[in-house]
This record gives sequence, C-alpha cells and structure tokens, in this order.
Amino acid sequence: MEGGEPWTVDRFFEGSGTARGIYDAAERMASGIGPMTVRVSRSQVSFRRRRGFAYLWRPGMYVRSDVPVVLSLALPFEIASPRFKETAHPARGTWMHHLELLDISQLDGDVEQWMRQAYEAAG
Repeated sequence: MEGGEPWTVDRFFEGSGTARGIYDAAERMASGIGPMTVRVSRSQVSFRRRRGFAYLWRPGMYVRSDVPVVLSLALPFEIASPRFKETAHPARGTWMHHLELLDISQLDGDVEQWMRQAYEAAG
C-alpha cells in the first residue's frame, strides 16, 4: 500500500481510459479461459491460477512511453513471433513474452491462444 490506500484495478489504471479499456478486454479474455484470481500491486496487475500467467503493466509509469499497456505472458517455452516486443528467459522453465498493446483490437485469437497456454502452464 502507498499512502494507506490498497492498490485496486481502478487505482492502478487511474488517469488512463485507454489502458483501463485494454485491461477490461484482457480480463474478459482471461476469465473466459477459466477460473482465476486478479492480484494488484503498485507495479502490475496479475492474473493467477496456482502461479501467475499474465501480467499487465503501464510502461508510462516508469519511462516516457506512448504504449498504454504491456501484457506479459509466462510460458514454459519460447514463442517466436514478431508481435512480441521482447522475450526474456528469467528462470529455468519460464519464458516471459512482452506484448505492447495500443488498443483492444490487438487482443485477438493469437493472444487468446498464447494466454490459454500460459493459463494451462500455471496449473
């Protein structure tokens, strides 16, 4: 908590209607895959099963950026797609795929398939 207030989805996306709209669409997509929980921290919003599988964060909170939201998907393998801004391998068995989202149209069938794979891997 900062300033005594808990972090909520509303607080995290305050001041950015575009980012909030993208979050809402991503949350609907994730909820459609299966049961999950949402956890909000100062730095990100995560969708979780036993482990986190999708993370949304606002790059403008850290650096000068016109990108409203980055969706990071945790997978046990690397996906080679030019759509990912960056792919990192932070731990054995974990590949983080970072996708810049400018609007909800980018949350398409490919993203849903990748999110489903991340969801399944999060047990």
